[in-house]
Amino acid sequence: MEQTWRWWGPNDIIPLDHIRQTGATGLVTALHEVPAGEVWTREQIRDRFDAIAARPELGLRWSVVESLWIHEKIKLAADDVEPLYERFRQSMVNLAEAGVHIICYNFMPVLDWARTVLRHKLPSGAMALRFNAHEFAAFDCFMLRREGAEADVSPEVMARAKEWYDASTQADRDRLLATIMAGLPGAYDRYDIEGLRVMLKRYHGVGREQLRDNLIRFLKAIIPTAEKVGIRMAIHPDDPPRSLLGLPRIAGSMEDFEAILSAVDSPSNGLTFCTGSLGANPKNDPVAIAERFADRIHFAHLRNVANDPDGSFMEADHLGGDTNMVAVIRVLLREQARRKAAGQADWRIPFRSDHGHELLDDIGKPTFPGYPAIGRMRGLAELRGVMTALADEHGWPL
Repeated sequence: MEQTWRWWGPNDIIPLDHIRQTGATGLVTALHEVPAGEVWTREQIRDRFDAIAARPELGLRWSVVESLWIHEKIKLAADDVEPLYERFRQSMVNLAEAGVHIICYNFMPVLDWARTVLRHKLPSGAMALRFNAHEFAAFDCFMLRREGAEADVSPEVMARAKEWYDASTQADRDRLLATIMAGLPGAYDRYDIEGLRVMLKRYHGVGREQLRDNLIRFLKAIIPTAEKVGIRMAIHPDDPPRSLLGLPRIAGSMEDFEAILSAVDSPSNGLTFCTGSLGANPKNDPVAIAERFADRIHFAHLRNVANDPDGSFMEADHLGGDTNMVAVIRVLLREQARRKAAGQADWRIPFRSDHGHELLDDIGKPTFPGYPAIGRMRGLAELRGVMTALADEHGWPL
């Protein structure tokens, strides 16, 4: 499997030579400065390639786009959505011409991934990302004051949410808002409370079926171009795979992926297999999902979470948590071997060590939440060890 690393571009405080020292050879990056709905021009793409090519001795390549953002109007299937489809298609064409053929994307309304604590201190002193159900409920019910929010929360979580809110200071509430909004490296738009209320109103009346229909409409509009130019679209699971702020989520279970992949049945319509996102719902079996859709997995995020009974979860060690990571990797390596035996030229599945604890002297550095160097490198080394052992045991190619 191709070892990759998420790189936030030339402004990333983790430089390319440090990335190469981790053992990664592929870069997962995007033009984060380009707003959703705009074309990624050939010149902008070339500039990113030039930044990588400036260090040819490192042998790094741009392997995966993460992410080519989907405009909210596409998710809402607005009347004027056709020009947005065309801009997305042109961006795909430009990326394919430059040699990038895998695009990771998500279809989560309004928010990208959500956490409530960006630096939860572990007994060792390391820092982890965490989602506390009662804090998110406090935000939804008492800060945002969304109509009907209380119905989405259990009595036990609601009691803890009220206790947290009553004891919180304005600084605590500002921190929580910043964590849910500005702390997310993925959402181009940032909202204050009133701005978020306005966005939520746009989704009033949009349920799971309509949002899924809007996704399928989008895929039907762009997959023919993807097939023509050799692009593989890889939808990322919802993170976490549950409704947040009353918004529907449609990419978080075996049944969801059955619907999405069968509606546009093309090798260009595939998955970013994220063990962490899927594992945040205890009802999911990530190993079974990997086995079912192995031939449609174009990219993998390997991380682990530990779930609590109330719906809270924490980013765990890569080989810890509730997901059997060894079993997942076994499925991916078996599929990779099948692809090579079938003569597929691009048989390697790119993966990255997703998220990571802040460790050692990375603690407190201004990296994107979840993306410190040492924690991800530790995860990558552990995953590489599992892969090497399984490949040796079964005679599978790495």
